[in-house]
Amino acid sequence: MPQLRIYLLLCLLLLGVFNSCYAQEEKAWTGFGIETNMMGGRILKHTPKFKAPIPPLSTVLDINFCLQTYGTQPWQQKRKFPIIGFGFTYTDYGNYDVYGYVIGAYPSLQMSLMSGTHIEWTMRAGFGIGYMTKHYERAPVWDTLDNPIGSNINNFSIFTTDLRYRINTHWDVQAGLNFTHVSNAALKLPNLGINMYGCHIGVRYFPVTSQPKKIMSRLPPLPNRWLIQSRLGIAFSQKGNYGGPEYRTYLASLYASKRWKGKNKMFAGVDYSYHDMIYSFLRNNEILTGQENQYNWKGAFFAGNEYLVGRVGILFQLGVYFHQSYLNTYPYYEKLGCNLYLVKKEQGIVKELYLSALLKAHKEVAELTELGVGVGF
Repeated sequence: MPQLRIYLLLCLLLLGVFNSCYAQEEKAWTGFGIETNMMGGRILKHTPKFKAPIPPLSTVLDINFCLQTYGTQPWQQKRKFPIIGFGFTYTDYGNYDVYGYVIGAYPSLQMSLMSGTHIEWTMRAGFGIGYMTKHYERAPVWDTLDNPIGSNINNFSIFTTDLRYRINTHWDVQAGLNFTHVSNAALKLPNLGINMYGCHIGVRYFPVTSQPKKIMSRLPPLPNRWLIQSRLGIAFSQKGNYGGPEYRTYLASLYASKRWKGKNKMFAGVDYSYHDMIYSFLRNNEILTGQENQYNWKGAFFAGNEYLVGRVGILFQLGVYFHQSYLNTYPYYEKLGCNLYLVKKEQGIVKELYLSALLKAHKEVAELTELGVGVGF
């Protein structure tokens, strides 16, 4: 494949650039590395609605620029010095005429699960953007077999686990398992999503060292404080059929949180969501006339945990509905996403101010992507 050869050549050129930088300025590249993985696997047909054929082999080229943290920020020491990175992927699902290609870009976080002198078991997660070259459309090109995705721009998520062998302080080799997901969270229909699972082999190179001297300091303990928090959000989604109308969903959350171990937050509270689409459905079909506002909202109790990494929080939330809309869904939902903290302090009335991006789903079916702003007192 010409594109694959180009990417492999790019990897070699980048390794050469890193070698050059090492020779010129060692300190500037301490802890920096570049990792490449070649992944092979198959698409997972997770629903009978998935009509496209499943190719026998799908491949992914993954390039990840990474940094072995060593304590320049307090959170790095608290998190036992993880590796952070920014990656790029090129996915060929094995049938260009149906699926096209996907080009992904994502920030990532890698944690060590077990480690020895030369062997390490790691886990890496990344969430970003994926550009799909082909998708479902009726015009101008008739392409209705490719029904998993209805848009060019999508969410791209990747999860990997590796067994890594450290040859020396410059070179690692690894092999492991991986899972990737591409979808647009119902922003455009159809949105079944494409899940791919497989295995990979790869190599990682650090021009200076993969083992920088760690900065260990006596960190002041953070109290396991309680906060009262609220979040306001909005989501956009398309309903009906491909090319159908787009609707807004307005969301609000009120909850209490408690920090624990100085690096996590447990939280629990109440979610509310108001759905323009359900209101329009009731009005257009003359259902429950005059009572539309009683049946177009959802309410839920929820609980979850937020994994704090500096000014970023990675959270998972599970909710159970106490009030369903007219168009009932599952009795529970999940939210997965992140918060970016603009304000994060120990004193004052406003202790936290953050932007959030959350994916809401019912089991394996995505409902919406919530963009919001939150505050903690």
